[in-house]
Amino acid sequence: MKWLRRKPTIITAVGLVIVLAAAAALWNISSSRTFQFFGELVARVETTEKVIALTFDDGPDPAGAQATLDVLAQKQVPATFFLNGSGLKQYPDLGRKIAEAGHEIGNHTYSHERMVLVSPGFVAKEIEDTDELIRATGYQGPIHFRPPNGKKLFTLPHYLETHDRKTIMWDVEPDSAGAHTAKEIESEVLGSTKPGSIVLLHSMFGAREPTRQALGPIIDGLKERGFRFVTVSALLSQA
Repeated sequence: MKWLRRKPTIITAVGLVIVLAAAAALWNISSSRTFQFFGELVARVETTEKVIALTFDDGPDPAGAQATLDVLAQKQVPATFFLNGSGLKQYPDLGRKIAEAGHEIGNHTYSHERMVLVSPGFVAKEIEDTDELIRATGYQGPIHFRPPNGKKLFTLPHYLETHDRKTIMWDVEPDSAGAHTAKEIESEVLGSTKPGSIVLLHSMFGAREPTRQALGPIIDGLKERGFRFVTVSALLSQA
């Protein structure tokens, strides 16, 4: 009889464990670079050709935009910039400079909020408002999408699938977590990049000076290894 009296407590505890385990699993799925519930996700392209896409997230911001563009121009390397609508609204001249330099511009949402447990209306506004600001730069190419922090669960992938858009992730990520020196960032990229890689860098903001310092050596080192740089769109055409 004592066991029966404790049974509801036991069942409640088991239920809580199941709920927590399910929540943890969904959180891990939301962060996956290679899986989502709807639509197509690309973290790298399977190819034997030594081509890669260099991508930059966030901004644009005066602290790093021009310095990044200067290195890319000096090295004659095209790149894909995943920009925030809020940055484009605040610094439209920087968005125009990126477009005028011939780089590809992708959508990184307006507010850089994590796109998990959000409403369909929120997703649509974040993406569509940013698309408009990207077009206002003069950029005419395809607008690919990358979720902030790589987070996506149900609503965002469903929106992208219904609008025939891919989720662009990455397979090389040297500077996202923790503090890194320029040399550490360079070594990580040179050691991890392979044919078809999508390299993610953050060079826009003031605290990202190590990434800006590493950019030139990264490009030189990959060129020495025979790699050729293309935009995300050009890389996808290799698939």
